[in-house]
Amino acid sequence: MSNQILAIDQGTTSSRAIVFDKNCQIVGVEQQEFTQYFPDDGWVEHDPEEIWQSTVAVIEGVLASAGPVSAIGITNQRETTLVWDRDTGESVYRAIVWQDRRTADYCAALQREGYEETVTAKTGLRLDPYFSGTKLKWILDHVPDARERAQRGELLFGTVDCFLLWRLTGGAAHKTDATNASRTLLFNIHDQVWDRDLLAKFDIPMAMMPEVCDCSADFGSTTLFGEAIPIAGIAGDQQAALIGQCCFSEGMLKSTYGTGCFAILNTGAKPLASNNQLLTTVAYRLNGDVTYGLEGSIFIAGAAVQWLRDGLRVIEHAGDTQAIAEANPDTHGVYLVPAFTGLGAPYWDPNARGAIFGLTRDSSQEDVVTATLQSVCFQTRDLLEAMRSDGADLSIMRVDGGMIANDWLAQQLADLVQIPVDRPKVIETTALGTAFLAGLQVGIFDSVDDIAQHWHLQRHFDIEMAAEASTGLYEGWQEAVQRVIS
Repeated sequence: MSNQILAIDQGTTSSRAIVFDKNCQIVGVEQQEFTQYFPDDGWVEHDPEEIWQSTVAVIEGVLASAGPVSAIGITNQRETTLVWDRDTGESVYRAIVWQDRRTADYCAALQREGYEETVTAKTGLRLDPYFSGTKLKWILDHVPDARERAQRGELLFGTVDCFLLWRLTGGAAHKTDATNASRTLLFNIHDQVWDRDLLAKFDIPMAMMPEVCDCSADFGSTTLFGEAIPIAGIAGDQQAALIGQCCFSEGMLKSTYGTGCFAILNTGAKPLASNNQLLTTVAYRLNGDVTYGLEGSIFIAGAAVQWLRDGLRVIEHAGDTQAIAEANPDTHGVYLVPAFTGLGAPYWDPNARGAIFGLTRDSSQEDVVTATLQSVCFQTRDLLEAMRSDGADLSIMRVDGGMIANDWLAQQLADLVQIPVDRPKVIETTALGTAFLAGLQVGIFDSVDDIAQHWHLQRHFDIEMAAEASTGLYEGWQEAVQRVIS
């Protein structure tokens, strides 16, 4: 049997396939970007067929170069919502992306009704357009005949992992894992079941919902690429990164920098309710045992650099930002608040919009580039200050994601957050996490303790900026944020 594992990393802007060997070395990588659709203000959509086709293409590409694998793990952009025909697999509407804000008014109405307390008590989440439940309701309400077809059992709901699994298994498996389920607004994280009261409130038929499994489980197999390959691990991207960072002990913290920025603190076997608008979520579930996490979610991180490249066109490549910031580390009072699709934790303002403050005649595009990178650090500090207020003891942060390959950003993060930062040798921890899960199920890894032995430090970034200077810059950020809050 091959000791190689294929990780499918279906993200917000691209689909990737990465093959790891037993020693967690990357054997092969394929990546393909796909189209982002913005049909209205605050709306973000993907074409489900393009997601599927890009996923198949990268799998075929990486298997051709890396050779056979013994298992497949899937990690995915969370909360993105799909509805498809049970018989044909055809989607009834484009995928509504996690960034989408079209259900903001509905969420606000439920908040005025006083329903948020019920939702939070059951799910650990807030009433926000970010999550899948209100997106699913929107599809059923706005696509002709969708609700009637759903009630007849003709339509299925799933997050991206569930949709890919259904396609990979030829419709044999309609399943998801506990981490993805916990991000829907419809899953009771205490009882670990779809909540009938919430389903009734959102008028969603139970027949649409997938079976919820452990993160490491028998999800079925695929024969699309030759002999049958078991699909043995699934986790939402941020929880997969927590696993890839081997944050298996209570109090361990990871922060991931991709399209958005997401920090998760392992809180152990008991869910910790936040008094500072953070989310209580399922960190992972193994052998039926749930480990919970406290999460802060930021909608725009790497997407802001993408905007510099594709919107403002002040850089040609995302990697150009490091050299610019190294040559121009002082923004001269310029702050960028990247609230392009609202603000996430700890503000939760879907109507906020992005802005640049502090511009003078002397301001340059280099100042804007540096301010964009700093905005990621300031948003991270927002999250960690909230965690501290909730009683968390934070001493070090493990970081990952494509952005964090930027040494200047990693050092600035340690300075502006005032916490040392550890970057692992394998920064593709989202894919690695789901590879760990799949390998655990098929016996490549013996246990969580065995997995933890595979985490290795690449570089430690200690604090170099004085606390007073860091706090002064952060106060300027807080003032800028207050000016965009709706």
